[in-house]
Amino acid sequence: MNEMAIFWLLLLLPTACAGLCLLLRSPQAIMRVVGAGALCQGAVGAAAALKVLRGGQAILSSNGWFNLDALSAFHLLVMMIVFSLSSLFAWGYFHEEMSEGQLRLRLARRFGALWFGSMAAMTLVLISNNLGILWVGIEATTLLTAFLICIHRTAASLEAMWKYLIICSVGVAFAFMGTLLVAASTAGVLPSDEALLWTRLVASAGQLNPMMLKAGFLFLLVGYGTKAGLAPMHTWLPDAHSQAPAPVSAMFSGFLLNSSLYCILRYLPIMEGGAGMAGWGPRLLLLFGLVSILVAAVFIYFQRDVKRLLAYSTVEHIGIMAVGVGLGGAGAAAAMFHMLNHSIAKSLTFFGAGRVGQHYETHEIGKIQGMLRSCPAWGAGLFAGVLALIGAAPFAIFMSEFQVLKAAAGSHSWWTLGLFLGGAGMVFMGALRHLIAMAWGDPSITRVQRTGWLEGAIVVVPCLALLALGIWMPQGLQDAVRQAAAVIAGGKP
Repeated sequence: MNEMAIFWLLLLLPTACAGLCLLLRSPQAIMRVVGAGALCQGAVGAAAALKVLRGGQAILSSNGWFNLDALSAFHLLVMMIVFSLSSLFAWGYFHEEMSEGQLRLRLARRFGALWFGSMAAMTLVLISNNLGILWVGIEATTLLTAFLICIHRTAASLEAMWKYLIICSVGVAFAFMGTLLVAASTAGVLPSDEALLWTRLVASAGQLNPMMLKAGFLFLLVGYGTKAGLAPMHTWLPDAHSQAPAPVSAMFSGFLLNSSLYCILRYLPIMEGGAGMAGWGPRLLLLFGLVSILVAAVFIYFQRDVKRLLAYSTVEHIGIMAVGVGLGGAGAAAAMFHMLNHSIAKSLTFFGAGRVGQHYETHEIGKIQGMLRSCPAWGAGLFAGVLALIGAAPFAIFMSEFQVLKAAAGSHSWWTLGLFLGGAGMVFMGALRHLIAMAWGDPSITRVQRTGWLEGAIVVVPCLALLALGIWMPQGLQDAVRQAAAVIAGGKP
């Protein structure tokens, strides 16, 4: 298969599935397409990503507009994991609503079309070599995912949708200004038709206008950082996560925010190669990362809603990734490993929160008691997922956080080390306090939730993966995170 065929297949397969969802005549058939289509796209995406990661060679289209290197391939692999798990989970999550006629055909069609549309838009972000098209992809994800928040239309979900749409649109507008400033920095260096090609910008970074680059990166960091959930631009995130259906919350936290952070990472090698700007971009990212960890730590302690708690946990973990990248070297590799671990763990916890919330008919922490007895499978999944997220050993997140701390100590960034440990400690105590209250005690309802084999597998497989990666990191994964980190550092796979 040639290069262009790979890129077009990655984009057209989810687009075709979106169109098919609009033609089907039953919610059950649409949910089957959601699961099957996501698995097919996952297989195609994983095959393309592994081809790059194993071969150590980027795939660049003949027109230069598409590029799949180690950084985008690693993100594509993570995205396929999140979408595949979330799509399979959607069947069980919506099953009762479909049986009772609450998820009507019109809503199911909207969900399926927007779900695959979001997948296509995020794929476009990852494979774009043109930074203008990358911006278009991020804008498309905002418009498409906004309406997934209010699939269940309530006053609260509509408010969350509009808050997300307005704040993220302002952020994306900032990113647009940053993109224009970066393009302006190429005046006299690159022809206009190559001014936004990432490969050309990295190769010519030392000749670009440094003032334009600095101004552009500030706009880009604030703009894409808003969509990524970096504090203090994170204010849309708790509302959107708490009101969206659980599969959508998992997709938001498990990958949508990663794709926005990915946009910032794309500009770092350009900044590092600019005249007299070495370390300037990473230091800014480090600052925003530390602020995010500390802000999340404070809010997690006082949360009363389990999905809002998980939303602030996402702010914390996006901050950890930013800190790792800001430290550079081994820290950037640790950040990529942490991204994979967080995506798996956060998907599992939002799945658990969604199904436990359906059983208790609330997401209020104070009203969810004895979930390990009342919801044996999903209660255990939520319990294990939160333990993983707060860095309990031997889960994989403990290991990736330890690697970030090791990178901070290795670079003698003692303030970073201290603030990181302080924030992580507050998160650990605050989240564990809530978790213990939910896990034990007398259940407020007597019936026990039943789960099928598919839902059981969706609980067990991520838990086993998080445990295995906390004990042993395969050589292939080590190579993949190092290759991705090398692209961030120097623009080469």
